[in-house]
Amino acid sequence: MFHYEFEFIHPFSDGNGRLGRLWQTLILSRWRAEMAYLPVESIIRERQSEYYRVLGAVEQASDCTVFIEFMLDALAQALRTGIETVSPSTLSVEMTVQMSVETPLAIIRALQKNPGLTIPMLATQLSLSSRTIERHLQKLQQQGVLKRIGSTKGGYWQVVRSE
Repeated sequence: MFHYEFEFIHPFSDGNGRLGRLWQTLILSRWRAEMAYLPVESIIRERQSEYYRVLGAVEQASDCTVFIEFMLDALAQALRTGIETVSPSTLSVEMTVQMSVETPLAIIRALQKNPGLTIPMLATQLSLSSRTIERHLQKLQQQGVLKRIGSTKGGYWQVVRSE
């Protein structure tokens, strides 16, 4: 909310977004120290046109819901990226366990909806690296949750059992 409000009042001629995100990170890191290490700024830079489009839409609608949803999605993407790049000793056990459970479930749900998804498609859809998707798919196959039917290029995934 603070980030949105800061953007809304727009106190400076330049740098309001960066300052809003800096304050957002500071506020969130006081709640959970791990939040200070997340690459939110990189995520926003990658999605900059969407960020500005959402800000414009929110200003016209006078309702910040879309902006908050966008930022929550960006934070979730930053969390996933952070899990892949930050050393495990930096993360709390609770956060590590939660992400290690959520990612396989997200993969299973995506494959139940569309068994023909490829690794790059899953990576894009879930905002994860292809390597992370490959590791999870391998584990899910070893656990008997997923089965590959057909070739790598022309086949599909069968969800044998849901977790």
